Amino acid sequence: MKDIMNNKRAFKTDESFLEKISIGAIGTKKVYQDLVNRGHFPIELERGSTSFKIWKEIKIKRVRVPDILCINCGTRVESRAKTKLEMSMSHSLSNQERGWDFGLQDTDFVALVKCVKTGDRPIDWLAYDLIQYLPVSELRKAFNEGKVTSEKPKGATEGFEVRLTWPSAIANSDGVISNINEEKIQFKRVKDNRIVTLKLVKKINDTNVRLSPTVKLDEQIRESQIIACISPVFREFGCNKDHNDKNYIEMLNSPSLSERYAAAKALPYFESKDSIADLIEKMNDEREHIYIRLEAASSLLKMGQRNSISFFEKVLNDSYLANRLECVIILSEINRDESCDLLVKTLLDKNQHPEIRAGAAWSLGELGNKQALDALVNVFNDVEINIKIEAARALVKLNDSFAKEVMKFILKSNEQQRAGISWSLSKSGNFSIPDLLPLMIDDDARKWIAWIIGTQKEERYINQIEELKNKDAEVYFAVTVLWKILSSWINGLEVY
Repeated sequence: MKDIMNNKRAFKTDESFLEKISIGAIGTKKVYQDLVNRGHFPIELERGSTSFKIWKEIKIKRVRVPDILCINCGTRVESRAKTKLEMSMSHSLSNQERGWDFGLQDTDFVALVKCVKTGDRPIDWLAYDLIQYLPVSELRKAFNEGKVTSEKPKGATEGFEVRLTWPSAIANSDGVISNINEEKIQFKRVKDNRIVTLKLVKKINDTNVRLSPTVKLDEQIRESQIIACISPVFREFGCNKDHNDKNYIEMLNSPSLSERYAAAKALPYFESKDSIADLIEKMNDEREHIYIRLEAASSLLKMGQRNSISFFEKVLNDSYLANRLECVIILSEINRDESCDLLVKTLLDKNQHPEIRAGAAWSLGELGNKQALDALVNVFNDVEINIKIEAARALVKLNDSFAKEVMKFILKSNEQQRAGISWSLSKSGNFSIPDLLPLMIDDDARKWIAWIIGTQKEERYINQIEELKNKDAEVYFAVTVLWKILSSWINGLEVY
């Protein structure tokens, strides 16, 4: 019983962690799109900041950098998604690398975005359109002057850190600013015309701190908008488009690890003889941080420089598993046949660690390259369940473009492989019943075809079902029974 309870707690912790990751990723995607809409050219700077993927066995300690970089103006943005909007961040009093501003520069911005729950799954969150940008220089100034509150987190899962909160006044609903004076700011709520009053003086560490209004009289405001703060708050910042290869080549040789990292990621967008030469030098510099060397190699391959392939091959056999995993994840971002080939070899290499092979399968799904189909189907015969799971998930993504090719594997696959193929087709739903009819070559194939169709929404295929009835009455019967069961009110009913 104790083991069962421990497993339940572990599952809850995993689910809670996935939820936090999801909120962050959804928020970062919203900030990214806001920057695009405002004329910036953003790229993901911190790898994984827009992804829900969790690697459980091998932990990667990445270079600490903001989430997003605009390559045209060089401005970096740290996204902070909140379920209740406030200007707060976690901070370690003992570990500098876990400080709230570690890796941030004064010229960076912190972007605040509110997220709300939209469903039962940990990944069911929606980000508000309202994005608010705060300069790191002003946040750091308030912190250094002691104008920030600090409190220990309530839950043990939060770790041994404190939560810092910068004082602000935040609207709890849409409204119109009706009054601003030295002591307070007032707005009229849209929903009931009630006047809401917020104080402009906060007591922080026994000292009165005055907030500055960030809005004007008669201005329309939105729910979760910061209307007064210790720091300036911007809805946007300009992009002067003044950065080029020379700026990033200079950064590539900076003493700052985060600047070198950003430069290595930005340079493939500014291809030149000088940028290629400097990236090659950086990739081959054994004194350099391995993740910067990997980013340099990635940028080179993106520019068609095949001299990076031997470096990738070397890292894929590195003595440190975290370096191998980072390598396969990086390869998922390089849309070239060479990266697909490296990932296929890694996936099929049974001498590799299972999580590295699973990572290769996941990366092949991200690439969406047709050349990966054979390898993904092949590993459904593998013993390691996580490899098969990631291969099946990857195949779902490939079905968006290559479903007809995937279906043909049913004709020449065994039961293990058919299970993975069928699950991927069922999840993608990218097929018609006439597509599946020629695949019913034996009893095992007929069972899987019945399951593929039977797990879909009946209304989508009801006009095609007669063709199945004429072809195979038993499979038709099995499909209709599945439809009836899965559409019944008892489907998913649990006993508590």
